[in-house]
Parts: sequence; C-alpha cells; structure tokens
Amino acid sequence: MSTTTTHTLTVDAAKAGQRVDLFVGEALGLSRARMKRLFEEGQVRVDGRPAKKGLTITEGQKVSVTVEESTREAVPDTDFPLVVLHEDAALLFVDKPAGRPSHPLQPGETGTVANALVARYPEVAQASQDPREGGLCHRLDVETSGVLAAARTREAWTAVREAFSNRAVDKRYVALVTGPLADEGEVEVPLRHHPRHPDRVEPAPYGAEDAREALSHFRVLARSGDYSLVEVKILTGVLHQVRAHLAGVGAPLVGDALYGGREAPELGRFFLHARSLTVPHPVTKEPVKVESPLPPDLVAELGRHGLSWPVAG
Repeated sequence: MSTTTTHTLTVDAAKAGQRVDLFVGEALGLSRARMKRLFEEGQVRVDGRPAKKGLTITEGQKVSVTVEESTREAVPDTDFPLVVLHEDAALLFVDKPAGRPSHPLQPGETGTVANALVARYPEVAQASQDPREGGLCHRLDVETSGVLAAARTREAWTAVREAFSNRAVDKRYVALVTGPLADEGEVEVPLRHHPRHPDRVEPAPYGAEDAREALSHFRVLARSGDYSLVEVKILTGVLHQVRAHLAGVGAPLVGDALYGGREAPELGRFFLHARSLTVPHPVTKEPVKVESPLPPDLVAELGRHGLSWPVAG
C-alpha cells in the first residue's frame, strides 16, 4: 500500500537561480533516481505548471512536489544507546555515536539512530517521508559523531528540511587535519559523485549536470606541529563535503584514508564531529542551538598530538 503527499516549497533569495531538481532534491532528501522519475511523471510543478528538471527557479516561486510514500514499516530498536540532547513537542536532537548509521538502508535493518528514535518516540515514523528514517531531517556519515536533528510531526519535518535547503541552518563541525592550512578561509567548490568510485565525491567539472553546489568556511582553533584542529561551518549539505573540501586544500582529515588522510590506528576512524546545529524552530521560528560534547576517543586523539579540548581562549 502507498499514499501520496504534496509538499509545497517556497524559493527564497538564497536558492534563487538554482535548478529546480537540485532545489527539490536537497529540500526533501530524495535520490537522483527518484527525482528523475518525479519529473518524468510530471509530479513537480512550479507556480502550478509542470517543470522540467533543468528549470532555473526565482525568488518567491512556489514549487509543489507530489510523492508516493510507501507504508514501509519502521523497525524499533530498544537496545540502541540513544542520547537525547534536546526535545520539545516538534523537534528532537540526538547525539549520534561514531560507527552507527543514521538510518537503515535495507529492509528490516536495525542498529541505527532512526531505529532507536522510533523505539522511544513512535510518532517520528510518520514525520519523515520514509517511516524507516525515524523523522531524521538530515544525515551524518557512519564514522562521524555528533548532533542529529529529527522531527516529531510531518509539518516540522517539512519546515526543517526547507530550512536546510534555504541555508537557514548553522552546522558546525570539529575536525583534526594535517598539512598546510591558512588560519581561516572559504572553500567554494562544487562536488559530484566520482564516476569510477561511487563511494566518494570529487570536484565537479565546470558545467557538469550532476554538480552539487558546496560552500564551507573553516577556522583553525589550535595547532601542534603539522596538526591543526579546525572548526568548519558548512552552508550546504553535500555528501562528504567537509572531508572532500579540506582534502582539496591539502589538509585531509586525520584517519580518512578515502581522501588521503594520515593514519590514526589508535582512533580507528576519521576525526570529524558534528559539534553544533542551529535551526529555526518550525513553530516559534526562533533559533534553537544544540551542542554535542567532543567524544572521549577524539579528546584522546588530540592528546596524542599535543592538543587539548576545550581549546583555551
């Protein structure tokens, strides 16, 4: 069985000039394959008219997307050690541990943050498009720890997803890197899936149809030898964005073998932590900021290189 839902999105100034397919994909978290199918079926409309995926959108336009949502069942997991950082009637913020997926990829899969959310807050299964995603509004890589946001209602989920799409969300990460790196800077390099290595991304050639806009700001918090502890604020949410952008400027994450990072055998993962997340509340519209403490394994890794947390000053 399945149901259909129509989402209506408003284009703000930050997204004006973007292609409609990229706008919708980011706002609703849809795969490229699913997006292609929606456009072919005429399920995406701009100001009431069927849209082609290459259409450029302008500020103030209304984009409606009708999607079929299957009644796939969410699987609760009561054994997952869920740590809740903040909760209210509309939102949940949880502390994702490293080594755990954000949500299932296979039917019946457990052991993910989404499974734990469904176990403790059953209503989240109805908040996200796919019940198995447990209301999650975004994702983190398996090895990345830190703040994840989820919604408790469909209205809240849609509002937060739209805030992510419109760059109204403040996402900050802490990373440990090696290599020469300026005290602060900006990386604005579009990314795309690598055509021969689908598990990674690469800088997109100019004009590439599959390019995803990606913008990151970084600031060095402390240094020790050629190690730098960095805060990264990302204004977009492309897969592997922090990892690929820092590697692209010659400062890959410690432990990130996929992007050329220095080995970290005692850590056992790459050094990346989603330190804070600020979103406009879907009801009050006031900013809600939630922080995640740096996990002990990352604090220990800093100590191995003459660094400490919190950073003095």
